[in-house]
Amino acid sequence: MPLSAAPGKMSLCMHQGTSRAAGYRKSLEGWAKAGIKNVELSDTMLEAFLKTDTLDAAGKVFKDLGMTAVSSQAVLPDVWITGPARAASLETFKKRCEQFSTMGLKKIYCPSVTNRKVTMEDYKATPGCIHEAGEIAKQFDMTAMIEFARTSTHLATLTSALKMIREANHPNVRPMMDFFHFWSGLSKFEDLDLFQHGELAHAHFQDVADVPKELYDNNSRLIPGDGVAPVGKILKKLSEKGYTGALSVELFLNDLVNGDPYEVAKQIKEKCDVVMHQAKVA
Repeated sequence: MPLSAAPGKMSLCMHQGTSRAAGYRKSLEGWAKAGIKNVELSDTMLEAFLKTDTLDAAGKVFKDLGMTAVSSQAVLPDVWITGPARAASLETFKKRCEQFSTMGLKKIYCPSVTNRKVTMEDYKATPGCIHEAGEIAKQFDMTAMIEFARTSTHLATLTSALKMIREANHPNVRPMMDFFHFWSGLSKFEDLDLFQHGELAHAHFQDVADVPKELYDNNSRLIPGDGVAPVGKILKKLSEKGYTGALSVELFLNDLVNGDPYEVAKQIKEKCDVVMHQAKVA
């Protein structure tokens, strides 16, 4: 189910990786002070927290701050495709589903990470791989989401991701969309019309820098409103397609990642509020 929101509206969220230098607890504390209500939890930041504390304590952090954890991540290779890392990745994926579901979360995403050459035979096997991961998520009453990644050799576009998810036809697997991967990759705006009403489960929210697409990297991800992507137009289209979930801001710029979480979240919230209000989704 989508994150609760007014009809046709979306909710601002922060992806924990945006303040990853601050660590699990301090990132959330700083964001709460800035008025952030919805968060997306990082697998690696949780793992670091658990070295000295408990899973119950990890859940208590955001709950005591009055925050809602709307999604989580498991960045693992070969989850959606056959490959040498798949067996180990599925074991870790199961562990992440168990951890995050224990904390009360219902959604978890994994990017289409693989480092090898992909063939048509791999694509033929992909629906089966998706179904297997969906069965793991189902055990924990979670929705698994595929993030198509522009640099991947497998599922790098919205069209490919939708085709494979629909062929797998598993009730616990749904598409998500990262604005950066969508706009900087091979997808095009018209592809958004392929979404069925209410099909999109989650979104990562960014702008892109005014540089040649050939030079795009993670430093080209900007706060919405600071770049040249038609973020407002995209938001309006997603609204037409029935999306009322979170807009999770995931950025990698050093001054944000290493900055004070309160100041970072305050800046992001102010800019995103403007963009979201202009698109009439706030």
